[in-house]
Amino acid sequence: MSTAHEITYRCPYCGRDFTITVYDSVNAVTDPDLRERCISGDLFRHSCPHCKTDFMIQNPLVYSDPSRKFLLWLSNEEASEDLCRMAQPLVKQGYTLRRCGTLQEFTEKIQIFEDGISDIVVELAKYDSFIEFIDTRNGNPEEVTSVEYQKCEDGVMKINVRTDDKGLSFLIPTAMLEEEVRVQSDRYEADNSHFPRINSDWLISLFTETAGEA
Repeated sequence: MSTAHEITYRCPYCGRDFTITVYDSVNAVTDPDLRERCISGDLFRHSCPHCKTDFMIQNPLVYSDPSRKFLLWLSNEEASEDLCRMAQPLVKQGYTLRRCGTLQEFTEKIQIFEDGISDIVVELAKYDSFIEFIDTRNGNPEEVTSVEYQKCEDGVMKINVRTDDKGLSFLIPTAMLEEEVRVQSDRYEADNSHFPRINSDWLISLFTETAGEA
């Protein structure tokens, strides 16, 4: 089940206090409506009753999907030892555990795991799309504002590379990337027990270590 509590929050715009409800955990199976609110961002969107200003609050949250066996820890901080210990039985059951530092990462991870694909494979596809954008489309790396996973159908991922004024989509077959991860399993290993944060920085760090620049 999902859990929540109330806190007193001071509006960053008018400086007045009011009470809001923040969720500590969301179970996507027992509370599908909260799953929808996570994906849309509405779970983190609040409105000041005094000045009527809307704003986002990214509070720490444990998001679980028992049907697909994944658990996400939304936080800017590393998972505590207590949380890691609590998660050990889930690791033994084959759960994928991840930490998400931003709401964008969080919603993307939900989509990735619901699509039944490895987020490590997705990060490789995003990296390849970025390189292709730079190399073959005469793109400027500084123009890229984000590289986003959209969906995966019939073994093909759609990756969007966005800039301020335009965006390009790339279709990336998963088979070769999945094989690369399988063959180089030691290189791409992620320790589920400590909620690894698998993103572009993580992937680049692997390439940097391989090049002897760590």
